[in-house]
Amino acid sequence: MNFASDNVTGACPAVLDALIAANAGAAMPYGNDAWTARVQQRLRALFAHDSLLAFPVATGTAANALALACLTPPWGAVYCHREAHINVDECGAPEAFTGGAKLVSLPGEQAKLTPKALAEAVGGRGVVHHVQPAAVSITQASEAGCVYTPDEVAALGEAARAHGLHLHMDGARFANAVAALGVSPAEVTWKAGVDVLCLGATKNGCLAAEAVIFFRPELAESFPFHRKRTGHLVSKGRLLAVQLEAYLADEVWLDNARHANAMARRLGEGLASVPGCDLLHPVEANEVFARLPQPVSEALRAAGAVFYDGHFGAGTQRFVCAWNTDPDDVERVLNAAGAAAADGARDP
Repeated sequence: MNFASDNVTGACPAVLDALIAANAGAAMPYGNDAWTARVQQRLRALFAHDSLLAFPVATGTAANALALACLTPPWGAVYCHREAHINVDECGAPEAFTGGAKLVSLPGEQAKLTPKALAEAVGGRGVVHHVQPAAVSITQASEAGCVYTPDEVAALGEAARAHGLHLHMDGARFANAVAALGVSPAEVTWKAGVDVLCLGATKNGCLAAEAVIFFRPELAESFPFHRKRTGHLVSKGRLLAVQLEAYLADEVWLDNARHANAMARRLGEGLASVPGCDLLHPVEANEVFARLPQPVSEALRAAGAVFYDGHFGAGTQRFVCAWNTDPDDVERVLNAAGAAAADGARDP
């Protein structure tokens, strides 16, 4: 019953089957293969954008850091939420890949930025003593498991343009957000002002594959050189691209996300009904953040459940559901939590 992360899973069958098939024969290296070309066209159709440019990479950290390197000079500022993955969990990669740009972290409920917080933070343009405003980065779904609606993204896109900033979206769980919102990918990205999307796939059924998607092709001019210089130009590029091709075919990406979201909703609703258990954030995608009584938390671990403690402070827990989360595991967790709470209520 491993709910520690959606990174604990393997690849889904559609992706593995496609990898095995693509492994046969020869193909030109460094992205000059048929799979990479087809992924580009598939993404253009999916996002209803005939001129977007997409680049497969192997990790989400590389995707974010390389994208930001194209948007931000070394003396630039990237505005992000203080809980953002680029700020908390990427070991300075954005700063390294940009050559020293500064991440300016901002507060916000549900780990989401607002135009007001952004407007209050932006400053110093033209002043040689300050980093120069360059980009804003948002995470979809957020680090609290909540989603930006198209209107919320559009408001941030408008604010970003008003301040001369590029808008980057870290879409590590983009599929979960789109599945939750029930909107087209275009509505919540370029139509709402997003310049660059890092489309996550590894957490949602791929082995190791992400795509950096530039909706404004002119912003991608330096990307191939950043990617090569940092060691992220994979020679056997077909083995990245084929994962994305299979992932995007026949709505595999959305079916996987819908299952993960449904499991999280069931888990969240069940935990919320256990006496003494509180949810910290609405369950909108595939993550559940809770505050459980210590006896309940201990009982879950004793029953074999794996989850993270302390994500939002002492005494809090994070549970993440995935494309292959077993519904029976969810029920076992809820039964163990309920039994532990009942035992606690009977204690004198």
